[in-house]
Amino acid sequence: MPHPSATYTHIPDLLAEVNVPTDGILSRTIFSDDRSKIVLFGFGAGQELSEHTSSMPATLQFLSGGADVGLGDDTVQARPGTFIHMPPGLPHSVRATAPTVMVLTLFRGE
Repeated sequence: MPHPSATYTHIPDLLAEVNVPTDGILSRTIFSDDRSKIVLFGFGAGQELSEHTSSMPATLQFLSGGADVGLGDDTVQARPGTFIHMPPGLPHSVRATAPTVMVLTLFRGE
């Protein structure tokens, strides 16, 4: 369970915060303020976030599993340790090829 304080948020093990569904997608906001929003995702194998865009810059960080990530006209393979930065407006999608845990960070403007 996250431990928020007046000055920081501490989550000792992000993977322990997600029970990856066998069929479906779980998303949970683990931090949000006026500058950023951080969402933890658990994808069952074969689950997909269809192509969409964001009005904010964003990053994807993969903690476990694997996914095919569409980035504009490209598709890249994500695995544990993969980091992706996306500018606003870039069409993107995520399709889990295995049970997967991913962290999405959205960067809000000033």
